[in-house]
Amino acid sequence: MGKDVIVALDFASKEKTLEFLDLFTEEKPFVKIGMELFYGEGPEIVREIKKRGHKIFLDLKLHDIPNTVQKAMKNVAKLDVDMVNCHAAGTIEMMKAAQLGLQEGTTTTKPILLAVTQLTSTSQERMDTELLIHHTMEETVGKYAENAKEAGLEGVVCSPLEASLVKDRCGSEFVTVTPGIRFDDASKGDQVRVTTPEKAKEIGSHYIVVGRPITAADDPVGAYRRCVEGFVG
Repeated sequence: MGKDVIVALDFASKEKTLEFLDLFTEEKPFVKIGMELFYGEGPEIVREIKKRGHKIFLDLKLHDIPNTVQKAMKNVAKLDVDMVNCHAAGTIEMMKAAQLGLQEGTTTTKPILLAVTQLTSTSQERMDTELLIHHTMEETVGKYAENAKEAGLEGVVCSPLEASLVKDRCGSEFVTVTPGIRFDDASKGDQVRVTTPEKAKEIGSHYIVVGRPITAADDPVGAYRRCVEGFVG
């Protein structure tokens, strides 16, 4: 399993997104299209970026009844993206339905299907007081990862702080995609479980997702290369 840096395209419009991607004249970064951009521009933005030669992680975090998720994933598969996700909290049955939908809709190579464990903005305190999950973050993420593997998924989205735990529970080939990446000299923003590209490499993440440290940088291309150097080497 190779390592890669995924750039989160957290922009509100097609124009700003393509303007950002035009900065990269030598590289074709792996990119993440999330809810803001997808809901603003629709499936066409996925097709446009795919035509430009980028690999795409479509980050919509599907979470609904199994039948609905299956049908949604069947449509997602037609976009020919490289990676998609759903919420592990939706149960093993829902995750199996997501995988089935992708298999039904895929005409080329089936995307990697990931399960979101706990968002990097979620703290232990919030789990206890708001979600009424009284197990530790590590226990919860580990169990969600095991459920995802049982459902036939290829990996999970988790904090880099839990990537090694997931490897221990599910094996080294089980994919870990880790957001919550910041440089040592940067603000954490609204994320509470974060680390650096270098530490994520040491921990064993397969992919890191990096947003504002690259997209909001004075020199986005330089920041991207700094991430690649720190994580891929």
